[in-house]
Amino acid sequence: MGVLCSLSRLTLCRPVLAMLRAPRGYSGASQGDPGKDVLEMPLPPWKERPNESLDTKRARLLYESRKRGMLENCILLSLFAKENLSRMDERQLNLYDQLINVPSNDWDIYYWATEAKPTPAVFDNEVMAMLKELAKNKKKEQRLRQPDLEYLFESTN
Repeated sequence: MGVLCSLSRLTLCRPVLAMLRAPRGYSGASQGDPGKDVLEMPLPPWKERPNESLDTKRARLLYESRKRGMLENCILLSLFAKENLSRMDERQLNLYDQLINVPSNDWDIYYWATEAKPTPAVFDNEVMAMLKELAKNKKKEQRLRQPDLEYLFESTN
């Protein structure tokens, strides 16, 4: 027991931390921050799901749009999902899937959508244009929370 207690936390965690190193990960460090106190967390690589039905893909993307790492994207992406997922074709759904699941930092998505930062060419497509248009909020709607899910059960007739 005495030997275990004399070991530092860093010594005990080093093997675990070494296994966590991955080429893709999330870091909470901001620009200009050396990040000395930030733990890098690995994220699993995004994988395309070619055999996923469109209904399943829409349901998954709706869920992923609502359950983000930051409130700003929860609101923005859930509103986007409500307005667009049901009428998007398979190609557009795949572009949206990549947009919300490939970048490892939610702030990047938010900055691109609000045009605070330029969108990388790989994500600069019609779906991003739709998201940017929604983010402009031309109708000056109050957007303080995600939309309720009742719209999923409304009749379209």
